[in-house]
Amino acid sequence: MELIMKRTVSKTLPFAALAVSVGACNSAGKEEKDQPEKTNILVILADDLGYSDLGCYGGEIQTPNLDRLAQNGMRFSRFYNAGRSCPSRASLLTGLYPHQAGIGRMTFDDKLPGYRGTMTHNGVTMAEVLREAGYQTGMIGKWHVAETPLRPDQREWLAHQVYHEEFAPKENYPTHRGFDDFYGTIYGVVDYFDPFSLVNGEEPVREVPEDYYSTIALSDSAVSYIKRYTQSDKPFFVYLSYHAPHWPLHALEEDIKKYEDVYTVGWEAIRDARYERMKKLGIFDDRSDYLSNRRSTKEWDTNPDKNWDARAMAVHAAMIDRMDREIGKVLKALEDAGELDNTLILFLSDNGCSPEICQNYSPGENDRPDMLRDGTPMIYPRDKEVLPGPENTYASIGPEWANVANMPFRFWKAKMYEGGICTPMIAHWPKGITMGEGAVTDAPCHLIDIMATGLDIAQAGYPEEYNGNSIIPYEGKSLVPVLKTGKREGHRVIGFEHFNEKALMSNDGWKIIQPGKRAEWELYNLNTDRTEMRNVAADNPEKLKDMIARYEEWARRTMVYPAPE
Repeated sequence: MELIMKRTVSKTLPFAALAVSVGACNSAGKEEKDQPEKTNILVILADDLGYSDLGCYGGEIQTPNLDRLAQNGMRFSRFYNAGRSCPSRASLLTGLYPHQAGIGRMTFDDKLPGYRGTMTHNGVTMAEVLREAGYQTGMIGKWHVAETPLRPDQREWLAHQVYHEEFAPKENYPTHRGFDDFYGTIYGVVDYFDPFSLVNGEEPVREVPEDYYSTIALSDSAVSYIKRYTQSDKPFFVYLSYHAPHWPLHALEEDIKKYEDVYTVGWEAIRDARYERMKKLGIFDDRSDYLSNRRSTKEWDTNPDKNWDARAMAVHAAMIDRMDREIGKVLKALEDAGELDNTLILFLSDNGCSPEICQNYSPGENDRPDMLRDGTPMIYPRDKEVLPGPENTYASIGPEWANVANMPFRFWKAKMYEGGICTPMIAHWPKGITMGEGAVTDAPCHLIDIMATGLDIAQAGYPEEYNGNSIIPYEGKSLVPVLKTGKREGHRVIGFEHFNEKALMSNDGWKIIQPGKRAEWELYNLNTDRTEMRNVAADNPEKLKDMIARYEEWARRTMVYPAPE
């Protein structure tokens, strides 16, 4: 197999120097303040991170900085998302279900209220309400909540061969949705070494340094923002949205080298080892029978592509390892400013790990380039003929490793089983968490709760009208009681729908799933069957009927209907 186009870490060029302010700021010194100190909020979002990828959730990947946050804070074992990137991000930002926010599917307009492909103006973002409450607001990284219509020259545009001023209507950029500052990408998928749709404020970034790597650049920018924001007595809200570890598998060769031998033992061995560590960590109390069945009949011993598959997972691990190290720089910036204890940090993922085989996609379409800036062809190794990792390769880990990453759950991203919608969440807030260090809570919580938490902490108001638009009431409940006691009065129901994958959970522990438009509804009791191994629909027809009726009520209320064909 051929391995080409290596990259190394720059030791000389701090890219944060390019992350300049768009909004006004006062960096000359501390501002006068007549009110009690308010808590800063830092939300860090990973992309396609599996449930057991982090060390503090059972993984073998080295994540000491996130593990430290978990050890000194708390972990959630039942934190839910919307199953895919853009709907999850819309929920996180608005406190609404994704259809209410306008992104029931992807960032294309289906001409229906819940499926406009962009966050509509009948919701407000957390940045908008916190800025009104006196917060400085900055966003770094992947936006992916604005409509991104395709252009006739999309292929050339993706490869930086032509330029357009807007990657989406600028009225839907972060700087028009409450953020004072923004450095990141408007689109969802990127070349980590030379990302498409990179923007500073509202201006396209036409070129990046030769040794650019997305995870490093985003972290340097976050450090720059935090250093500037902490010169003011105003609190800050920073939303740091990494691309990692979403495909394509792009990592620095020195990071990959750390894991080059780790995954040669195969899917089964890594999955079993994660399971044993998870039991010791007490993620699911004292239960030890929660490992779901593997989703593939393939066996590692007879796998003809062992070298390629081991390398693919090594790149995935390297991307997460690098993200953790860069998060360490952000934490140090908070420590150096004396603000770590007074900052609520939430780390989470937008959905479960992806089973996609992106090397089988059509290059040059949508957000998938077919060449580099200099015209070098992008290799999509359909036959696994080129090892993943370098910039000119475009590949993903596939379903077998995704099943490992989402262990102990079934399935993955875009499915409404736990493997798609339940992901890690770490909270760190020394001044606010009273559960005890290293605690684990099993309280069911959702992305819609982050807005409510921000409002609670900031003592901020929520508008009925904003910029002339009627505003939908937010759906979430504050996480503050969970941070203090591990419990709260939860949601009566939590609902999910994405491309006709449907689910509903009730506060008594029952969950229904319809895995496709014409599929039969399934019923699970998560109190006794956390990993959905026993469909008990046939044994509980009345409960199933009641849950389906509750789903339909939720779907009508949250703009799932009318739905596209």
